[in-house]
Amino acid sequence: MLPPDLRTAEAEAFASLRSALAGNPRGRWTMELRFEGLRLLPVVLRLAEELATGAAPIRLLFPDAGAAALARRDGPELAERIATFSDHLRRSSSALPIEAGGGLNAPDPGGSGAEVLILVGASQADYGTVESVCQAHVGRVVLVNPGLEDGAVGIGSVGRERRRGFLAQWEAAYALIPLSGSALRRAHPHDWELYRLDPDGYRFAASFDHRPDGEERDGALQGDGSGGIAMTLRSVDRLLDGLQR
Repeated sequence: MLPPDLRTAEAEAFASLRSALAGNPRGRWTMELRFEGLRLLPVVLRLAEELATGAAPIRLLFPDAGAAALARRDGPELAERIATFSDHLRRSSSALPIEAGGGLNAPDPGGSGAEVLILVGASQADYGTVESVCQAHVGRVVLVNPGLEDGAVGIGSVGRERRRGFLAQWEAAYALIPLSGSALRRAHPHDWELYRLDPDGYRFAASFDHRPDGEERDGALQGDGSGGIAMTLRSVDRLLDGLQR
């Protein structure tokens, strides 16, 4: 069932992320809570506090200095572990302390690989920096509500190359994504689940071993089998079209 409120979703997300992080010391994970109007920073700070109680140190990274400063203000107990993407990249590249970024002299007991990096709100404009940060880090990384894929880029060769390369490395530890007339949920280690919005609430529609695309969701939401037939016919049409080119 879908969680009834944000706090329940948070608890579910934190448990799923802990499960994911425990299973792979070099994992690349995403956590998505895509509610309109959601104040993400308090959720992220609670997540960081939750993970900070574990054995591995965490580092909380933001796209720019303004976001990092706001996080330090609202989470002073985590201030030494908060930085920007670019400051952390300079730190990891030079292996020298950086005074200006704030929090970059905090100890890393096990070396850079021992840290769990949590990158918040990375946009398509941050793609190159985020990729470099992750390439320089041998340990676990979590992207919270990432937006690294851009529709304009995604339709060309650059988008295809990114999806086959860097973006293909990531797996959803947790996702709760409201859609038009439906919702997607994934809680590691379980499958993706699709829920249909009916007049009396959300009802389970289908499960997938991968993140379903729009066509797969439409087919599952039909509920009477016609969607699956239509999806098959569209797939055949695309195949025939490809053979004729």
